[in-house]
Amino acid sequence: MATMTLPEPPAEGGLDEGAAAEPEAPATAAPAPPATMPPSIADGVERSLDPRSVTLHRTVGWIVTGVISLVSLVPLLIVVFVAPLPGWLKALLPLVWLAFGLGLGSFLHSWPAVEHRHASYKVDAQGIEIRRGVFWRKVINVPRSRVQHTDVSQGPIERGHGLGTLVIYTAGTDHARVDLSGLDHVSALCIRDHLLPREAGDAV
Repeated sequence: MATMTLPEPPAEGGLDEGAAAEPEAPATAAPAPPATMPPSIADGVERSLDPRSVTLHRTVGWIVTGVISLVSLVPLLIVVFVAPLPGWLKALLPLVWLAFGLGLGSFLHSWPAVEHRHASYKVDAQGIEIRRGVFWRKVINVPRSRVQHTDVSQGPIERGHGLGTLVIYTAGTDHARVDLSGLDHVSALCIRDHLLPREAGDAV
């Protein structure tokens, strides 16, 4: 006679081997952190001009030096080869011309760095303040209420360096036009948009 063995009951709280496991709930993705917004340009912090402005002004300086040197070279050659001058003077004039060109180029190369250290600007809710000048310091305050028109210009050399010049036209005779060069082009556009009056009644 065959003996039939009954299966043992499952342990209390256990699962049958054949029972399907319940699917786990999908993990909820954590919300992405909010994107960091760039700081406002109108935060009242005093800022220096873009360092690339030093390179730009040095480039302009060497161009000016080259033009002046070439223009002055023509009369120098005429004097040396045509004018009846002593030999020692004819030998001295080219040295003077060379010293002048090197001196002018060296000055125009070093001066932009000095000027950059003494130039700054500050933008806040009331307007813009510009400080510049090495020996004679000048502080220009332009309230937003007096701004009539703003513009951002870029010359070919400025465009190559990613810079721009902010031009502010104000009401009144004092500082009717204020130029601030040496700004990053994007920063110049942001300042322009900030200074524009929000309503027609803002401008005086």
